[in-house]
Amino acid sequence: MIKIIMHGCNGHMGQVISEIVKNDESSTIVAGIDLNTERKNDYPVFQSFSECDIDADVIIDFASAKATDSLLDFCLQKSIPVVLCTTGLSNQQIERIEKESKKVAILKSANMSLGINTLLKLLQDAAKVFVPAGYDVEIIEKHHNQKIDAPSGTALALADSINEVFDNEYVYKYDRTLEREKRDKKEIGMSVVRGGTIVGEHEVIFAGTDEVIEIKHTAYSKAVFGKGAVEAAKFLAGKAPGLYNMSDVIK
Repeated sequence: MIKIIMHGCNGHMGQVISEIVKNDESSTIVAGIDLNTERKNDYPVFQSFSECDIDADVIIDFASAKATDSLLDFCLQKSIPVVLCTTGLSNQQIERIEKESKKVAILKSANMSLGINTLLKLLQDAAKVFVPAGYDVEIIEKHHNQKIDAPSGTALALADSINEVFDNEYVYKYDRTLEREKRDKKEIGMSVVRGGTIVGEHEVIFAGTDEVIEIKHTAYSKAVFGKGAVEAAKFLAGKAPGLYNMSDVIK
């Protein structure tokens, strides 16, 4: 039985994961960390890591970037691996994550969906065929009107996956209204939509002469991210220090 600490347990994703784990025979949440301790859970909830004295095999983090440093401090102190799902991290935080992963296992992913992470691999195969043949690459992402970062971490991950095939020689174009000029062949365009309660939609377009290939992923509920996070936690528990991602889970 994998023992989990849920960081951000009383947020929307924290509650989604709590319900998933409740019906999972191989894992259990033994404690939660959240500034809001009023919501009742099947496990004790602490306002900070400094108050938590419960042992666990792994931490799932769906909190705020503001709390990432204290999370890492706790993981290092207790030698507990962490599935890091929080987005919007600063460059300094990303550098620290890479540094601390040499001491404790950290799994970091911009998107926890098993579907999206399988798509990352499929896109590389597609890019090897279409890009050398002269096809342009465009990414359109859509999210709810409360999402702060744009483009999404997932959109950037999709672009990075394609760019990796070509030694990162492509540049990302976020706003073509700033430059009235012809499209450069060495660019990946990204368009952002924010509205309503769209959970998450990502579409990658390979546009060639007289032919367009569209590869699309749509999340209809945040449960897809929760399921992926739980699978990642099972994978990471007991792992040696290192920086992991969802591609390791899929393997």
